Amino acid sequence: MRIVKDIDELRAVLGEQRRGGQRIGFVPTMGNLHAGHHSLIARARQCCDFVVASIFVNPTQFGVNEDFSRYPRTPEADARGLAGNGCDLLFLPDVETIYPFGAERAVRVQVPDLGDILEGASRPGHFDGVASVVARLFNLVQADAAIFGSKDYQQLLVIRRMARDLGFAVEIIAAPIIREANGLAMSSRNQYLDAGQHAQAASIHATLRWMTGQLDAGVDSPAEIEAAAMQRLAKAGFDPDYAVIRCAEDLSRSQQTGKERAVILIAARLGGVRLIDNLEWEPVNARP
Repeated sequence: MRIVKDIDELRAVLGEQRRGGQRIGFVPTMGNLHAGHHSLIARARQCCDFVVASIFVNPTQFGVNEDFSRYPRTPEADARGLAGNGCDLLFLPDVETIYPFGAERAVRVQVPDLGDILEGASRPGHFDGVASVVARLFNLVQADAAIFGSKDYQQLLVIRRMARDLGFAVEIIAAPIIREANGLAMSSRNQYLDAGQHAQAASIHATLRWMTGQLDAGVDSPAEIEAAAMQRLAKAGFDPDYAVIRCAEDLSRSQQTGKERAVILIAARLGGVRLIDNLEWEPVNARP
């Protein structure tokens, strides 16, 4: 695996691959990688000839109470994991490379409405930072396909809309959530849970499954299901932020609950750790 930090070198390497007719796949990350990230590399490997990953801890997506300087940085271990899972090139830029005029003076990309609800409401400005950095990376890499995990479901939709609205010629591919044995969605944040909290955190996935069960059973009041889910999470020791049922296409409140494809999303704190997860749901009569 080749590691590059410079834009000119990145463009030179990728230009050579394009001239050779290679289909380029891209996996953008913030590092501190785990098996979930490695699964994205494997997915890119399936549909592309040349796989690029980036590691960049993006300062513009951190909120006021989120410490950019404390985000775990493990580039050596990350590089070994990427190389071992089939990555061909690692782009490892510094802040000055991505934001040549400084992060505070950088051009911002906003995705109205979709970027302002749920995670956007809990973390104001977060999705502006995400959209801004992903737009820059898309421009630099110019991949044929970009692979994102489905755990950050709202982020996936924000990026899809941004890419379509700005005309990026890149296919956005959603990869499935990778879970630990107890159902907990893999996340870099899981390392901050102690053994007891790790076991306790499985209640998030259990609550998501309970909510899908309510939809399967024909309960047609999303507000009733959501309120009960919040109570279940609180009783399990969480400080829940939200537990909602939304339209899978745009996260709007469904007008036909139980009759259209939906996504159920949860965000909750356990101790000082904020965890998110989701499950997609289809009406029973629409399933294969």
